[in-house]
Amino acid sequence: MADDQEKTEEPTPKKIEDARKEGNVPKSQDMSGFFTLFIAILGVLLLFDFMSSRMLSLSAYYFSLVGEPLSVKNVINIAMVTMKEFLLVVIPLAIAVAIGGVLAALAQFGFLFTTKAIMPDFKKIDPIKGTKNLFSMKKILDGLKMTVKSFTIMGSGFYFFYLFIQELPTVAMFSLGDQLSWLVDKAILIALVMLILIFVFSVIDIVIVRKRYFDDLKMSKQEIKDEMKNMDGDPHIKAKIRQIQMQAAQKRMMSDVPNADVVITNPTHYAVAIKYEEGGLGVPLVVGKGKDHLAIQIKKIARENSVHIVENPPLARSLYKEVEVDQPIPDKLFSAVAEVLAYVYKMGKK
Repeated sequence: MADDQEKTEEPTPKKIEDARKEGNVPKSQDMSGFFTLFIAILGVLLLFDFMSSRMLSLSAYYFSLVGEPLSVKNVINIAMVTMKEFLLVVIPLAIAVAIGGVLAALAQFGFLFTTKAIMPDFKKIDPIKGTKNLFSMKKILDGLKMTVKSFTIMGSGFYFFYLFIQELPTVAMFSLGDQLSWLVDKAILIALVMLILIFVFSVIDIVIVRKRYFDDLKMSKQEIKDEMKNMDGDPHIKAKIRQIQMQAAQKRMMSDVPNADVVITNPTHYAVAIKYEEGGLGVPLVVGKGKDHLAIQIKKIARENSVHIVENPPLARSLYKEVEVDQPIPDKLFSAVAEVLAYVYKMGKK
């Protein structure tokens, strides 16, 4: 029993799908951060000329105000122009960063829309549980991972920055344009080195996150059995459904017995109701059959509706075993049934 309760089995597709519907998906914050930072840097590089022109235009506007009186109207104009220029610079970059965040999510777990993740859960503000989580092994490992990552990235950035400082005496002799070009090149190099390091840590993080995610979803053998039972349906419910279906079929069958031409019986155990319609299938049909108590009911209904009852034990047994309700008589029994029908029709002068 203990083995059945230990979560040693990999999660089933249904367990993963149920977790996904609740918004529980393997998401690496480091990978999302890398995507966002990469798109932001790429956006700055692509929009650098545009951003520079807007900033230069704003600077030129400020210089044009030298000597102007500082009135309320001028202050409002300055604020409006400044806001406009900053929005023109910031909005394209913000859109690019937002796209980066969406792409990061799609790359990790695909499209997902659910409201369960944002529904209020008062269990999350439980102080006792929060204190336990604060000092859990997971939090300690996360803190250690963040510390190593921060020191590695910042240390690498500082190392390259220190190397670039050594070049400043030489760069000071460059023209202003060459100095700006040197500054841009070094900034791109530092950003590239830090991006590579962040990407490496992101790959490590996503492996850890996915392993932790699937470990948390692991199931016990009993949980898998219960899930299979729920998917197949409760045996008791299925038995009840079958019982209701059988009762409905018997009720419908009993309603067809009064329209039968003959009921062939094995005096006490079997009863089979036969009907033949000219212009139909051209073959007699079994419209009802029963055994023991049900056979007695069929014969009772037949008597109440003046349906002929013919005793023929071998034929009754064969019909009961080989022909289902609403099915035609098979060829090998056709002659025997035809003789019974001929007898019945003769008795009824049909």
